[in-house]
Order: sequence, then structure tokens, then C-alpha cells
Amino acid sequence: MENKSPAVLVIGLTWPEPEATGAGVRTLQLLNFFKAFNYKVTFCSAASKTTHSAKLEERGIDCVPIKLNCDSFDLFISELKPEIVVFDRFLTEEYFGWRVAEQLPDTIRILDTQDLHSLRKSRELALKEGVSFNPDFWKVQDITLREITSIYRCDLSLIISKYEIDWLKHNSEIDDSLLFYLPFVLDSDFSDKIQAAPAYELRSDFCFIGNGKHSPNIDAINLLKGDIWPRIRKALPNAKLNIYGAYLPKIITDFHQPEEGFLVKGWVKDIGEILQNTRVNLLPLRFGAGLKGKLFQSVTSATPSVMTEVGAEGTPFIKHHDLLASDAADFSEKAIILFKDKDRWEQAQVKGIKSIEDEFGIESFRLEFKSVLENLQENLETHRRNNFTGRMLLHHTMGSSKYLSKWISLKEQNARGEVDK
Repeated sequence: MENKSPAVLVIGLTWPEPEATGAGVRTLQLLNFFKAFNYKVTFCSAASKTTHSAKLEERGIDCVPIKLNCDSFDLFISELKPEIVVFDRFLTEEYFGWRVAEQLPDTIRILDTQDLHSLRKSRELALKEGVSFNPDFWKVQDITLREITSIYRCDLSLIISKYEIDWLKHNSEIDDSLLFYLPFVLDSDFSDKIQAAPAYELRSDFCFIGNGKHSPNIDAINLLKGDIWPRIRKALPNAKLNIYGAYLPKIITDFHQPEEGFLVKGWVKDIGEILQNTRVNLLPLRFGAGLKGKLFQSVTSATPSVMTEVGAEGTPFIKHHDLLASDAADFSEKAIILFKDKDRWEQAQVKGIKSIEDEFGIESFRLEFKSVLENLQENLETHRRNNFTGRMLLHHTMGSSKYLSKWISLKEQNARGEVDK
């Protein structure tokens, strides 16, 4: 008798948009891992699809729309009976985690953090308040308590950055067994893209890439427009800066000023082709978390970048001080030098490619991830017994979240006249 393929359900906060967001790239890579493991993959989300949503069905992935605070989800997962459920970001675990635990107590629950939202949001708040960011500031934020609680409630959490793994180990008491480092991984055609990349002389312009729904990107574009680009333009009066990204708000599209070489171009389908014809990529991120998809896209197009420490975080670029900038003046100066100096540009190109190639090869992560999943499947009871804090938090959460959700559901049914008086 033929063995049935294991089933995995991924519950998305949104439908993945790999051509528009780094989060979409991450989710698609994770789905591809499960497909490579010969899992039967189902993706569901309570969000609406957009024009940028990936056509997952064409990749052999079943797609199911679901509703928040609705008992129909319980029936859905009870019939599907997946061996593994993956929550896309801690918000999704808050919505659906208790339902999965209640309906499928023996199913492995995995949280894909994407990035540590609490780290990103805390940094943003510290910047707005004009105070220093440090672990103590992070620890007192409500979002930190929520995200850490979600990590404890799950059997495993996928962490995209080594920096965030270290951050959690040093600033929380989460056991190593609950965390797994799974970064962006390189596509199999990485080397082919590099070899096909145009040379220095065939490239022009600067660029910035980032979708408008991500607040670090909006802050970075504002910094470029107001402080960095005027300095670069003064030194390079014929240079242009092209801003690419989906969902750019009007406040950003209004920055479009061709006479100043500041061009807001919005979303493009093939950002790789754009990058291969760009000389320097700019990442002036002042806050954020995780790995930056725009940096990986740049490297795989053999395009050097100038970045802040936040932009380089979690990668070997954090050691490349010639490409790291501390403020607007320093950032502008390094961007100008990289743009003008062919030798430095080629050195940065080679160094960037080697850095990413050495640390983010797909095969080693694929094998290790599969091994971790198999170990969880074999030792789930012991694993959960050792996670006493997680069991305690789940016990409490299943009560509070469950009855809040049921109250919302009854309220909506009452509004529709479906509840007997």
C-alpha cells in the first residue's frame, strides 16, 4: 500500500507577493521547502488576494480562503488533518493557534516570524521618541510580550537572522530547542545570474527598492529625498535615483522630480533586470529587523550596495565597513565613491557575492530543516513536556483567546439575525 504524503498547512497573514515584498519571497521559499520534502501543501489566509499575489495553484499548492473568528476553520482543519501547521507571523498564531491546538493536539505548530516584529517596532518607536534603543526598551513593549508568548506556544519558531537568534538568546530565556535559524536561501540559478550581469561601464544610476506598506522603507525614502540625495546630486549632477516598490503612498509618489534626478517609478515585475543595469543600490534603513530582501536581490544581480548597520544586519556585510554608513553625510560619501571608482565597485561586487554565496546556500538549510522536522515528529511529546512555559501559556491563551473569538463570532451572527432571541 502506498504511503500517504504528509500534509502541511500554512496559514498566511496575507497571500504571498514574492514580486512585491520580501515577506512574499520568504513565504514562497518556505513553501518550496515543503514541496521538496514531498509534503502535500495547503495555503490558507483570511486576507484578500491582490494583483501581486502569487499563483500558488500553478505550483501544486492548494489554496483555501478562511475567515477570522469563525468556527468553519475548525471544521476545515479537522478534515484536512495536517501533520504540521505553520503560522505566518505571530499575529496569525494569535488568531488561529488556539484553534489548531484544540482541534489537532498532536499536530506540530511552527511559527515563521519573518522578522522579529517586536524588534522592528521597538526600534521604530525609539527613533520617533528620540531615545536610545536597547534590550530594556524592547522588553517593556507590549508587542514584545505578545511575540515572545507566541514563540513559547509553538513547537518551533523559524528565525530568519543570526542576529535575531543571538538577540533572543541574550535577552530572553527561550530555549534553543524552540528556535531554528532559516534565512533567505539562494536560488539554484544564482551563479547563472552573476555570470550574465553587465559590467561596470554598462550600468548607470542609483536605486532604492522597497514596498510602501513597510514603514522602514518610507522612512528611508524620506531620508534619501531630504538629506542623502541632495548631497549625491551635488557631487554627481547627472546622476539619477530610481525608487521602485509596490504600494507607494501619494506622499512618496509626490517626490517624483525628474529635474532633480529623483524618479519614483513604483512597482516593476522584474526587479532583477532593473538591478542588473543599476550601478549602486542604496539601503539607508534606520530601523527594521530580519534580513533585507532588497540586499539579497542586489547581490544576486551582482550590484554593490551602500547600507546602514540595520540594512546589513544578519549578514557578513556587517563587517564590510567600506559599505556601511553611520549617518547621511557618510552614506552619501560612500555612495559617491562606489559609483565613481570602478576598482572599488568591482571589489565590492566580488566581496558581496562571496559573502552571500558562502553563508546562504540552499542545500545545507534544506537538509537541516528536514532533520529538525523529523526529530520533532518522533519526539513531540518529550519536546512539549520540556517546554513548561509554553504549555502554561497555551493553557491560559486557549481560554482567553477562545472566548474572545467566540464572543466576536456570536456578535456577528447576532448582527446578521442568525442567533435565536
